[in-house]
Amino acid sequence: MQHRDDTIAAIATPVGTGGIGIIKLTGPDALSIASRLFQSSSFSASSPETHRLYYGTIIDPDDRCRLDDVLLSYMKSPSSYTGDDVVEINCHSGLVILRKILDLVIRGGARLAEPGEFTKRAFLNGRIDLTQAEAVIDVIDAKTENYLKLASRHLRGDLAQKTKAFRETLLEISAHIEVSIDFPEDEIDAVDTGSLARKTAGLSDMVKQLLSTFDQGNLYRMGIQAVIVGKPNVGKSSLLNALLGDTRAIVTSIPGTTRDTIQETITIEGVPVRLTDTAGLRSSQNEIEQMGIDMTMSKLADADLVLVVLDGSDELDPRDRTVSRYVKGKKAIAVINKSDLHQHLSADDLNGLFSSHSIVKTSALHGRGIDELKQAIYQTAIHNSHDISSDILLCNARHKSILERTQNSLQAVFDGLCNGLAPELISVDLQAALHALGELSGETTADDVLDMIFSKFCIGK
Repeated sequence: MQHRDDTIAAIATPVGTGGIGIIKLTGPDALSIASRLFQSSSFSASSPETHRLYYGTIIDPDDRCRLDDVLLSYMKSPSSYTGDDVVEINCHSGLVILRKILDLVIRGGARLAEPGEFTKRAFLNGRIDLTQAEAVIDVIDAKTENYLKLASRHLRGDLAQKTKAFRETLLEISAHIEVSIDFPEDEIDAVDTGSLARKTAGLSDMVKQLLSTFDQGNLYRMGIQAVIVGKPNVGKSSLLNALLGDTRAIVTSIPGTTRDTIQETITIEGVPVRLTDTAGLRSSQNEIEQMGIDMTMSKLADADLVLVVLDGSDELDPRDRTVSRYVKGKKAIAVINKSDLHQHLSADDLNGLFSSHSIVKTSALHGRGIDELKQAIYQTAIHNSHDISSDILLCNARHKSILERTQNSLQAVFDGLCNGLAPELISVDLQAALHALGELSGETTADDVLDMIFSKFCIGK
C-alpha cells in the first residue's frame, strides 16, 4: 500500500553502462537518508542550499568504504517535482554501482518506489493535474517531433487551463440554477433561462471544437495504419521500398512473391505512418499464399488508409474491380504504378471505382511520384488540419470519452433550459458535467483509474 508520508527511492535512469546514473529519493526523510551516505566539504546536512549541486563521495556506512564520486542535488519542498523534498544522486552509470547505492538508500529507511509513484506524488500534492501527469509518459514515448510538441503543451498545462475555464463557466451556470432551487421566486429575481441557455450553448460549442481535434491528435500519437493492397505483380512491394527509400521487401516478376505481411514505419509531415505490404488479392489453391491473402483481409479491416495499387501498363481486370469493392467505405488512394511504361489505364477506366478517392501516378521502380503520394497520404488521413503550434489537440482516448460525456450533459442542460424543465432536474445534468470534468483533471477520478494510469510509467518516474 502506498503512503504519501514515507520516503521512496528508485533508479531514475536506464540501467546499464554509461556516463551518468541517477538515484532519486523523495519524501520527508530523503535528505537525512542521503546525508548519511554522502560526504562533502561543502555540504551541510542541517542547512543545505536548495536547487544546488554538491560534489562529494558516497560512503558505505557499514565499512566506510568509498564507493563513487558523485554529484548530489537537493530540492526542498514544495518547490520540487513531487512537492516533497527531493534528493538526486548522480553517480557513474553501471549496474553494480547503481544497485549498491540504491540498496544503501533502502537500508537507510526508504522503500522502493512503485511505477510512476514520483509523478503520482506530484499529482497528489497538487503540483500537476491528471492531464499533465499523463503528458509526462507521452513526452517520454513521443516518436516524432510533432507529437512531442503536443505532449509538451499538455505537460505545460494548456489543456488543464482550458478545461479549468470550462469548469468555471459550468460552476457559474450551476450557481444560478441552485439559487432558483434554494429561494422562492418572490424573494429573488427570476433566473434568466435564456441567458443561461446561450451560455450553455457557447460552452457546448467550445467542447465540440476541442473534441473535433481528436482525430488529428490521435494520428500524431498513434500514427496512420496504411495498408498496401492490389492484385499480384502490380508493384506493391516495390512501392513499399520506394516509400521507405530502402529495399525491405523482396521484388520479383513472379506473381504471389509476398505471402506474409511486411510492416515498416515512415514519418510524413510529423505523422508516423505504419505501412503494411500485403499478399496480392486473388483466388489461390496454394495454402500458404491463401493464408497470406486471409491476413491481408484482416489488415484491411483495421486500416486507417488503403493504398490500392493498380498497374498502369495493363487494363483493368475483374481482380482490380474486386479489390475496389474491398475498400468501399474506407479512406483510400488509387496508386497507378508503372507510369514509366506505356499506359493502358486511363482516368475514364477508374470512373465508378475510385472516383471518390485521390489518384496518384507513380513509378516505384524509378521513384517517380513518391513525394506526391506521401502528400496525398497526409492530406487524405488528416482532412481537418489544426495548427499544432497554436491549437490544443486532444490525443488521449480517456480525455475524448470524458469530454463526450460532458458534451452530452451540456446538451441535456440546454434542452432543459429551453423546455422549461424543473431546476432540480437541470441541476442533475450540470453536476454530471462537473463530475466528468473532475475526472479529466483528477479531482473526481476513482482510485483504480489512477492506479491504472500510473502503472504505465517506469519505476523512477
